[in-house]
Amino acid sequence: MTNALNRLLDIAPAPGEPRDKDWGEVERTLAVRLPDDYKELIGIYGGSNWDDYLYVLEPNCPNKHYDLLTWAKYQADDLEDLWKFEKKPAELEAEGATVVPWATTDNGECLYWLVLPGREPNEWTVMVNEARGDRWEHYSGSCTRFLASVLDGEFRSNILSSLFPLPTHQFRRLAAV
Repeated sequence: MTNALNRLLDIAPAPGEPRDKDWGEVERTLAVRLPDDYKELIGIYGGSNWDDYLYVLEPNCPNKHYDLLTWAKYQADDLEDLWKFEKKPAELEAEGATVVPWATTDNGECLYWLVLPGREPNEWTVMVNEARGDRWEHYSGSCTRFLASVLDGEFRSNILSSLFPLPTHQFRRLAAV
């Protein structure tokens, strides 16, 4: 278990039984391997809401609105359309660079893994895109490190809501609607 995941457990104790996933099937569907820390995060927390703002996407999430597989499919199409009109962030200019979503917010910001050719999934970093604009922010760490760093105040995003995180953290596992 990573240090970042241990920090998250200090912020919000494990909510119950671990969730098992067929990661092989998920990764075949996405056509990419996913970072180990994300798999551990989902195993412990599942699809989840943090401080009533940030939603961690889960493959086959009980709440269909936060299904990683659906988000990945539609975000790829939406971004390709968007880049016909807006400039790609510099981090995505390299041949073969792409992003895969792993979280979203109440305001519509999307958090992605930055996938670069030759980089292993455990080396992927985080990109945050503002909801209705062309601003992007790069964080040089894993998704669990990003989440822990934002929640404990170590990192302050210039894109995410100024009201996030809450002074007293709130966590809930996403359930079917």
